[in-house]
Amino acid sequence: MIRECLSGLVLLARALLSSACNDLAGLLREVAADLAAIGVPVVGVVSDGQHSIRLAVGKVWPDVPHQLCHFHYLREAALPIFEADRHAKKELKKMVRGVRPIERKVEGRSDAEAQIVQGYCAAVRSTLTDDGRPPLEAAGLRLHDRLEAIEASLGRIEEKGEICQRS
Repeated sequence: MIRECLSGLVLLARALLSSACNDLAGLLREVAADLAAIGVPVVGVVSDGQHSIRLAVGKVWPDVPHQLCHFHYLREAALPIFEADRHAKKELKKMVRGVRPIERKVEGRSDAEAQIVQGYCAAVRSTLTDDGRPPLEAAGLRLHDRLEAIEASLGRIEEKGEICQRS
């Protein structure tokens, strides 16, 4: 798919059997001819940086600046941070295992305490399954913040005496 960056307008979309340089260059030449016919210059190219795409752009527009997509660039730059965040999330998840046994203890009950426990279990479950999209969202940090918020809320309820301590 080839699109104009400022408007997002799709200039050409086609299924290819191969992403080889020559196949991609053929598509780019098609777009170049269409743009030239209406007098629109190509002043820059942004791509995901695939080697075959870089070569094809170099063939069709050798004098046009070509840069890596910001998202892909950031994703690559943030990879070490993403890996650390992913590891932290995995460790946090280990710490909050055991939601299901707690839910089982209040299953079938409809009193206020059981509803509170079920609500908190649902909050923990939804927190555990919420994944971010790197590089702009750190799922491990978000999980940490949300678990802290749940813990603080439980602490406030416990202070108020709304949940009895049961063994």
